[in-house]
Amino acid sequence: MRILRAGDHKRMPWKNGGGETVEIAVSPEAGGLAGFDWRVSMATVAADGPFSIFPGIDRTLVILDGNGMVLDIEGSIPVLLTTASDPLAFPADIPVAARLQDGAITDLNVMTRRDGLAHTLIRIDIDGGTSVPLTSSTCLLLCHRGALSFRRDGESGTLAAGDALLIADAAGTALEIDGEARCYLVSIATP
Repeated sequence: MRILRAGDHKRMPWKNGGGETVEIAVSPEAGGLAGFDWRVSMATVAADGPFSIFPGIDRTLVILDGNGMVLDIEGSIPVLLTTASDPLAFPADIPVAARLQDGAITDLNVMTRRDGLAHTLIRIDIDGGTSVPLTSSTCLLLCHRGALSFRRDGESGTLAAGDALLIADAAGTALEIDGEARCYLVSIATP
Protein backbone atom coordinates (compact mmCIF):
# COMPACT_ATOMS: atom_id res chain seq x y z
CA MET A 1 0.00 0.00 0.00
CA ARG A 2 1.22 3.47 -0.79
CA ILE A 3 -0.24 6.76 0.49
CA LEU A 4 -0.38 9.49 -2.16
CA ARG A 5 -0.56 12.84 -0.35
CA ALA A 6 -2.59 15.67 -1.92
CA GLY A 7 0.40 18.02 -1.87
CA ASP A 8 2.42 15.58 -3.98
CA HIS A 9 -0.13 15.12 -6.80
CA LYS A 10 1.29 16.15 -10.18
CA ARG A 11 -0.25 19.16 -11.96
CA MET A 12 -0.22 19.24 -15.76
CA PRO A 13 -2.03 20.95 -18.66
CA TRP A 14 -4.95 19.20 -20.32
CA LYS A 15 -4.15 17.32 -23.50
CA ASN A 16 -6.29 19.85 -25.43
CA GLY A 17 -4.70 22.83 -23.62
CA GLY A 18 -8.03 23.99 -22.15
CA GLY A 19 -7.25 23.63 -18.45
CA GLU A 20 -5.22 21.85 -15.78
CA THR A 21 -5.34 18.31 -14.41
CA VAL A 22 -4.20 17.12 -11.01
CA GLU A 23 -2.85 13.61 -11.60
CA ILE A 24 -3.35 11.40 -8.56
CA ALA A 25 -1.85 8.18 -9.97
CA VAL A 26 -0.88 6.71 -13.34
CA SER A 27 0.57 3.43 -14.59
CA PRO A 28 3.16 3.15 -15.87
CA GLU A 29 4.44 6.26 -14.10
CA ALA A 30 6.56 7.31 -17.10
CA GLY A 31 3.80 6.53 -19.64
CA GLY A 32 2.77 10.13 -20.26
CA LEU A 33 -0.59 11.05 -21.80
CA ALA A 34 -0.14 8.73 -24.79
CA GLY A 35 1.31 5.68 -23.07
CA PHE A 36 -0.58 5.10 -19.82
CA ASP A 37 -2.44 1.86 -19.06
CA TRP A 38 -4.56 3.55 -16.39
CA ARG A 39 -4.83 7.03 -14.92
CA VAL A 40 -6.76 8.67 -12.05
CA SER A 41 -6.95 12.47 -12.01
CA MET A 42 -9.00 15.49 -10.95
CA ALA A 43 -9.71 18.56 -13.05
CA THR A 44 -11.36 21.91 -12.51
CA VAL A 45 -13.58 22.80 -15.46
CA ALA A 46 -14.12 26.56 -15.58
CA ALA A 47 -15.51 26.97 -19.11
CA ASP A 48 -17.66 25.10 -21.62
CA GLY A 49 -15.75 23.13 -24.24
CA PRO A 50 -14.67 19.82 -25.73
CA PHE A 51 -13.07 16.96 -23.85
CA SER A 52 -9.65 15.70 -24.93
CA ILE A 53 -9.74 12.61 -27.16
CA PHE A 54 -7.86 9.53 -25.92
CA PRO A 55 -7.86 6.73 -28.55
CA GLY A 56 -8.55 3.24 -27.15
CA ILE A 57 -9.39 4.53 -23.66
CA ASP A 58 -12.51 4.08 -21.52
CA ARG A 59 -13.34 6.85 -19.05
CA THR A 60 -15.52 7.27 -15.96
CA LEU A 61 -16.25 10.71 -14.55
CA VAL A 62 -17.92 11.94 -11.36
CA ILE A 63 -18.50 15.51 -10.15
CA LEU A 64 -16.72 16.23 -6.86
CA ASP A 65 -17.65 19.91 -6.37
CA GLY A 66 -19.75 22.57 -8.10
CA ASN A 67 -23.24 22.90 -9.53
CA GLY A 68 -22.96 20.38 -12.32
CA MET A 69 -22.10 19.93 -15.95
CA VAL A 70 -24.03 18.66 -18.97
CA LEU A 71 -22.09 16.23 -21.15
CA ASP A 72 -22.96 15.96 -24.83
CA ILE A 73 -21.53 12.55 -25.75
CA GLU A 74 -21.65 11.74 -29.46
CA GLY A 75 -24.43 9.22 -30.14
CA SER A 76 -26.16 9.76 -26.76
CA ILE A 77 -28.68 12.18 -25.30
CA PRO A 78 -27.09 14.94 -23.16
CA VAL A 79 -26.69 14.00 -19.51
CA LEU A 80 -26.53 16.30 -16.48
CA LEU A 81 -23.93 15.31 -13.89
CA THR A 82 -24.06 16.78 -10.38
CA THR A 83 -22.38 15.89 -7.09
CA ALA A 84 -25.37 13.60 -6.41
CA SER A 85 -25.03 11.72 -9.74
CA ASP A 86 -23.57 8.26 -10.03
CA PRO A 87 -20.24 8.04 -11.86
CA LEU A 88 -20.73 8.05 -15.65
CA ALA A 89 -18.73 5.69 -17.90
CA PHE A 90 -18.17 6.50 -21.59
CA PRO A 91 -15.53 6.02 -24.30
CA ALA A 92 -12.76 8.62 -24.25
CA ASP A 93 -12.19 8.33 -28.00
CA ILE A 94 -15.45 9.89 -29.20
CA PRO A 95 -16.36 13.59 -29.23
CA VAL A 96 -17.68 14.88 -25.88
CA ALA A 97 -18.53 18.50 -25.07
CA ALA A 98 -19.16 19.95 -21.61
CA ARG A 99 -21.59 22.74 -20.65
CA LEU A 100 -21.37 24.06 -17.10
CA GLN A 101 -24.63 24.58 -15.19
CA ASP A 102 -23.65 27.49 -12.94
CA GLY A 103 -19.94 28.05 -12.41
CA ALA A 104 -16.85 25.89 -12.31
CA ILE A 105 -16.84 22.24 -11.26
CA THR A 106 -14.17 19.80 -10.11
CA ASP A 107 -14.37 16.24 -11.41
CA LEU A 108 -12.68 12.91 -10.77
CA ASN A 109 -11.67 11.12 -13.93
CA VAL A 110 -10.63 7.45 -14.26
CA MET A 111 -9.24 6.15 -17.55
CA THR A 112 -8.08 2.68 -18.60
CA ARG A 113 -6.75 1.25 -21.84
CA ARG A 114 -9.67 -0.69 -23.34
CA ASP A 115 -7.65 -3.55 -24.85
CA GLY A 116 -6.23 -4.78 -21.56
CA LEU A 117 -7.98 -3.28 -18.55
CA ALA A 118 -11.40 -2.45 -17.13
CA HIS A 119 -12.32 -0.24 -14.19
CA THR A 120 -15.13 0.71 -11.83
CA LEU A 121 -15.61 3.84 -9.74
CA ILE A 122 -17.92 3.99 -6.73
CA ARG A 123 -18.70 6.60 -4.06
CA ILE A 124 -18.38 5.51 -0.42
CA ASP A 125 -19.60 7.69 2.45
CA ILE A 126 -17.89 6.75 5.73
CA ASP A 127 -19.67 7.52 9.00
CA GLY A 128 -17.92 5.50 11.69
CA GLY A 129 -16.37 2.19 10.72
CA THR A 130 -16.78 -0.04 7.69
CA SER A 131 -15.09 -2.87 5.82
CA VAL A 132 -14.65 -2.31 2.08
CA PRO A 133 -14.12 -5.48 -0.01
CA LEU A 134 -11.36 -5.10 -2.61
CA THR A 135 -12.19 -7.17 -5.67
CA SER A 136 -9.56 -6.06 -8.22
CA SER A 137 -5.80 -6.44 -8.34
CA THR A 138 -5.25 -2.67 -8.21
CA CYS A 139 -7.42 -0.34 -6.12
CA LEU A 140 -7.19 3.35 -5.28
CA LEU A 141 -9.18 5.00 -2.49
CA LEU A 142 -9.48 8.80 -2.73
CA CYS A 143 -10.51 10.67 0.43
CA HIS A 144 -12.38 13.61 -1.09
CA ARG A 145 -13.76 15.18 2.10
CA GLY A 146 -13.15 14.55 5.78
CA ALA A 147 -10.49 12.25 7.21
CA LEU A 148 -10.13 8.53 7.86
CA SER A 149 -7.87 5.84 9.22
CA PHE A 150 -7.40 2.50 7.47
CA ARG A 151 -6.07 -0.99 8.15
CA ARG A 152 -5.24 -3.91 5.86
CA ASP A 153 -3.01 -6.94 6.35
CA GLY A 154 -1.21 -5.46 9.37
CA GLU A 155 -0.58 -2.07 7.74
CA SER A 156 -2.37 1.10 8.82
CA GLY A 157 -2.40 4.82 8.18
CA THR A 158 -4.52 7.93 7.79
CA LEU A 159 -5.85 9.96 4.87
CA ALA A 160 -6.93 13.61 4.87
CA ALA A 161 -8.97 15.37 2.20
CA GLY A 162 -7.29 14.99 -1.19
CA ASP A 163 -5.06 12.09 -0.14
CA ALA A 164 -5.29 8.70 -1.83
CA LEU A 165 -4.29 5.15 -1.00
CA LEU A 166 -2.94 2.98 -3.84
CA ILE A 167 -3.23 -0.75 -3.17
CA ALA A 168 -1.51 -3.38 -5.33
CA ASP A 169 -2.38 -7.10 -5.07
CA ALA A 170 -5.66 -6.08 -3.48
CA ALA A 171 -8.01 -8.74 -4.90
CA GLY A 172 -9.78 -10.87 -2.32
CA THR A 173 -8.87 -8.65 0.64
CA ALA A 174 -10.71 -5.93 2.54
CA LEU A 175 -9.83 -2.43 3.72
CA GLU A 176 -11.02 -1.55 7.22
CA ILE A 177 -11.90 2.16 7.41
CA ASP A 178 -12.86 4.41 10.35
CA GLY A 179 -13.74 8.10 10.21
CA GLU A 180 -16.07 10.66 8.69
CA ALA A 181 -15.36 11.02 4.97
CA ARG A 182 -16.65 11.00 1.42
CA CYS A 183 -14.45 8.65 -0.58
CA TYR A 184 -14.22 7.24 -4.09
CA LEU A 185 -12.95 3.70 -4.75
CA VAL A 186 -11.36 2.93 -8.11
CA SER A 187 -10.94 -0.75 -8.99
CA ILE A 188 -8.76 -1.71 -11.98
CA ALA A 189 -8.58 -5.24 -13.36
CA THR A 190 -7.89 -7.26 -16.45
CA PRO A 191 -11.22 -8.21 -18.05
